[in-house]
Parts: sequence; structure tokens; C-alpha cells
Amino acid sequence: MLLNLSNHSVVNWSDKQLKIAEEKFGKTVDIPFPQIDPKADETEIIELAKNYFSICNEKIKNSGDKVNAVHLMGEFTFVFALANMLIKEGITCVASTTVRNTTENKGKKISEFQFVKFRKYYS
Repeated sequence: MLLNLSNHSVVNWSDKQLKIAEEKFGKTVDIPFPQIDPKADETEIIELAKNYFSICNEKIKNSGDKVNAVHLMGEFTFVFALANMLIKEGITCVASTTVRNTTENKGKKISEFQFVKFRKYYS
């Protein structure tokens, strides 16, 4: 199972990303990414990461799947804290890599992201 803890729900993933996720991890389950106050201090971030660690750890322990991972993308300090906690517990964390194609139209930049692969976090 792949837990998708990001701001991008699985329903919005490209066919390629869905196919690779299924091949590598089986089913994918969304966990909504938390709203993180930009004024939050380090203690608040650590507490939030601990809460999400418990959520992820519980879901993985109850999954019954042999291959599990957390797709973790979002606010950097939260992601860093949570990834370190999960990795210490032996839980694989991955990020999605993309190619960004940018066009400009009347002074407005429009970016499209094309999924390439999942890349493992290391601590």
C-alpha cells in the first residue's frame, strides 16, 4: 500500500503515476495533507509530525500488505520531520519526481508537471 500524504489527491494523478504506484505498492490511499500555519514554531511542527507518524504507522500496520510506503510531499520542515520519524521506524518514504514544462502567455507563466518516478527518501 502507498499512503499518499500530499496536497495532490490520487484522483488527480496521471495515468503513468497511478500505474507505477500500483505496480510498486498495490493500492494507494489518500491522507489529506495538513494545513500548516506559516507562523508555527518548530515545536508545533514536531507535534504535528508525531500525530501524522501515528496515523501512517497505524494504517501500515493494519494494511496486511507486504510492501508499504508513504508518498510524502509538502511543506518542507514538516516533511523532513515526518520522513525522519517514519524512516527510523523502517517505513519507506518516497517523493514523486517531475519534469516541469513552463510556457508564458501574456506575462503569465503556466507550469505543467509530468510525473517521472518515485524517489526514495534517505536519512
